[in-house]
Amino acid sequence: MRKSLVIAGLAAIHAVASAAPGADESFSQLANRYLDEVAERSPVAATALGDHRADDRLDDVDAAARAQTTDTFLEYREALAAIDRDELSRANQVDAAILHNRIEATLFELDRFEEWAWNPLYYVRLSGNAVYGLLSRDFAPIEQRLDNVASRLTQFPRFFEQARESLQPERVPKIHAETAIQQNRGLETIIDSMVIPVMEELPAETRERLAAAIETARAAITEHQAWLEAELLPRANGDFRVGAELYDRKLAFALNSSLSRREIRTLAESEYELVRNEMYEIAKQVYLRLHPYTAFPDNPDEAYKQVIIRAALEEAYRQLPPRDQIVEITRQYLQQASDFVVEKNIVTMPEEPVEIVVMPEFQRGLFLAYLSPPGPLDKDQKAFFAVAPLPVEWTDAQVESFLREYNLYSMQNLTIHEAVPGHYLQFALSNRHPSALRSALWSGPFVEGWAVYAESVMIDQGYLDHDPLMRLINRKWYLRAVTNAIIDSAIHVDGMTQDEAMKLMIEGGFQEEREAAGKWVRAQLSSGQLSTYFVGYQEHKALRAAVEAAWSGEFTLRRYHDQVLSYGSPPVRFVRALMLNEPVPDNRERYPASPHLSNTLSANTLAYSNR
Repeated sequence: MRKSLVIAGLAAIHAVASAAPGADESFSQLANRYLDEVAERSPVAATALGDHRADDRLDDVDAAARAQTTDTFLEYREALAAIDRDELSRANQVDAAILHNRIEATLFELDRFEEWAWNPLYYVRLSGNAVYGLLSRDFAPIEQRLDNVASRLTQFPRFFEQARESLQPERVPKIHAETAIQQNRGLETIIDSMVIPVMEELPAETRERLAAAIETARAAITEHQAWLEAELLPRANGDFRVGAELYDRKLAFALNSSLSRREIRTLAESEYELVRNEMYEIAKQVYLRLHPYTAFPDNPDEAYKQVIIRAALEEAYRQLPPRDQIVEITRQYLQQASDFVVEKNIVTMPEEPVEIVVMPEFQRGLFLAYLSPPGPLDKDQKAFFAVAPLPVEWTDAQVESFLREYNLYSMQNLTIHEAVPGHYLQFALSNRHPSALRSALWSGPFVEGWAVYAESVMIDQGYLDHDPLMRLINRKWYLRAVTNAIIDSAIHVDGMTQDEAMKLMIEGGFQEEREAAGKWVRAQLSSGQLSTYFVGYQEHKALRAAVEAAWSGEFTLRRYHDQVLSYGSPPVRFVRALMLNEPVPDNRERYPASPHLSNTLSANTLAYSNR
């Protein structure tokens, strides 16, 4: 979209506002414009959203594109500021606050956080998703989708050239360079596993075009791989720790919560002690099964509790999944969890399809599993519960460490978290909300907090017949969320070392070495996200307590859960306001505009008006 059209669109919005059509109408126009222009800002993001108008294009990632995006978001800011929020409906007040948060977060990321300059993973994942997003779901005929794949593959040389021009090697942390090298190799596996096997279905002319595009893309990937290894990695000298100023601001945008970094740390450290004590009480039950005449001391010290908890956990570690059957076991547990939710009438079970798949190689390295819901504009498409296979280069000791962490009890907890009644169920129900904007701008703490909360609900309702080992593993998983929140800020702000982090996770959190080592890598590669699980859970827990008190004898789990998820996936404090008829929080004062950006259009608006 030409910038002149963008400016004209903004002028039209202001003209409509001056004609006083109503605040809700003005906001709806702005929200629709924001969603409509996703295809211009990022074709790959538009594909994921379910907007397929730009499926044949690959994002521009050069300085001109960043300047254009900055100007566009400054326009969004100005248009939103012109709307009187007090005149909006309560639903639109929530959406306006969410949009405001995203506008300010995007401007902060472009102007201050500048991940485009120091994180090569951004470009690897964007290029991988450019192809994966077109082929993973059947939203259009295969020939049409492959034709668009060919178009995007031919743009790989330009895309990677722009990436190399944007990256500043001296600012790139070594861990980011190393991970990018690993993931970039996985880009060709998408072509080999998803594109080539279906090429025979194409007419000869289309097949030839796609074959040529594949060769172009392979050459570009190879060239970029060589640059990553020979140019970027030797010069990568950036600090992965983002520091207090950037961390606090990024955290505020990521959480959209009333909690500060220090408040989260204090709450997490308090919860750490409570959960470990709870684990000790559960572990005593397990220990007594093995040693029924044990007399536990009245006031055990921490060393004694540690031994008893570890002894009980060893019983869970006796039940390990076969290395090559993790996906199949996950499928079995998904059905088991779904049946339990229906039996206990915990929440409405959605009918939207979900499929367990092997995680694509270019996405591996941060976590074992994830849930990928369809875009809010892609109706009737599958959700993907992706599970990563174990790395082939791991030693037997590393494999055993990993399987001990993801024993059969843990695999059930993982399935609850990622699928039912966790992410899959939550997204399926939340995306029925009529606001496409709210679905597109979902809250990380709401989503991750719901999944942690869902784990506790299943255990409280007696999943696996109240087996204390299942409850012990569940508490261990929650303790992981607690330690995540501690190390997130401790690493990026307080300088926590690898040894200190590993000790906290292994000794304090009872994690196996492979899990802790992976989390150390993840904590270096990200900031703020690891806190979303704990903060979101605490907010969900507080919300439920408040609603239980308000509804009193009319409270039921299904009624409560269905209503919570009926609002979409906004920050939990907004759900609370809607459920309990409280004032909708105003986040404008807590997250002020970036001081580095003018509130008027920059000179780049005219410089790139013909793009």
